[in-house]
Amino acid sequence: MKSPQLESHPSQLDFTRFEALTFDCYGTLIHWEDGILGCLRPMLSKHGKTVDDSAILRLFGEAEAKAEQGQYRRYREVLHSVVRNFGETLGFSPTDDEVRSLPESLKHWKPWPDTIKALRELGGRFNLGIVSNVDDDLFAATRPQFGIDFKAVVTAQQARAYKPSLKIFELALSRVGSPAHRILHVGQSLYHDVIPAQSLGLATVWVNRPSARAGLGAVKAAKGAPDLEVSSLAELAEASARP
Repeated sequence: MKSPQLESHPSQLDFTRFEALTFDCYGTLIHWEDGILGCLRPMLSKHGKTVDDSAILRLFGEAEAKAEQGQYRRYREVLHSVVRNFGETLGFSPTDDEVRSLPESLKHWKPWPDTIKALRELGGRFNLGIVSNVDDDLFAATRPQFGIDFKAVVTAQQARAYKPSLKIFELALSRVGSPAHRILHVGQSLYHDVIPAQSLGLATVWVNRPSARAGLGAVKAAKGAPDLEVSSLAELAEASARP
């Protein structure tokens, strides 16, 4: 469901301004909520914990944001910390295999149904890039699912920082090769993507995907005003093709 106070209209965004589109990956291109819930639901059930999907996503978002603060550590370790946090919060002790299961599941997470077609359409008009809070090896396992070439792929591991840190966006700007005002950044998270990208002069699209936790998903809550809000990549591709 869209948030009326944030909604904008495709006609208000001049896509001819842009040379490149950069994308968040997990959440925006990949249906990470299915992946997160598919891993955590059975784990919680095994330990006798009944938690609805919205609460699981909230706990994930809060634990992930906390684990990404302070000194950099790899995303695999961040996800280990997330599982341990679930145990501490809900009162159970995850096994070592359960702690490892969340990052190990990531390679099985699938794109949203509209992702591949939309990327191919957008790739015919713009250079495409990735800006993702992930390790290089984890993204490498996901990348073949897209079947397209990205002009730049920037990960948290390369920047040694997690969005919303500006370090990862600054690295992306240096790699994409277009000035900030010619780049449109596309993300599912106001907290991780829209707010920091705008602070560096990038226009932004908020992909407000359907979620058990409407308007937020599995990320920390934040308030922001994207240049455009859409509910899918298909909607974005259609808007960008209009004269």
